[in-house]
Amino acid sequence: MNLVEEYICINKDTDIEFRYTYRLTKKDYNGIDAYGIEIERKDYIGLKNVNLERERIDMVSAHRHKVKQILIKLYNNQVSPIHLLDVVGEYADQHVYEFDVGLNKQYVNSR
Repeated sequence: MNLVEEYICINKDTDIEFRYTYRLTKKDYNGIDAYGIEIERKDYIGLKNVNLERERIDMVSAHRHKVKQILIKLYNNQVSPIHLLDVVGEYADQHVYEFDVGLNKQYVNSR
């Protein structure tokens, strides 16, 4: 998995700092670029990391611009890692066909 883009936001409460990192990722799936999303949250009290949450979906779409649009919405709404699957899971399920279409094109072109 390769990191393509990263967005960071920091929120502070009285004693704790929440650092959210939103990542656009890319991996190869049978010769097709698969773009995914990873969200990470680190909580700090002073300089000490007291909590780490991370969640990712490796294959959201074969289209980078679609995944980036989703990533920006997640970033703007400061979605927590624990809600990533709730928010993006159905979209990823609906667009999994993109990888089948890509594989079919490769198969037809290889003949």
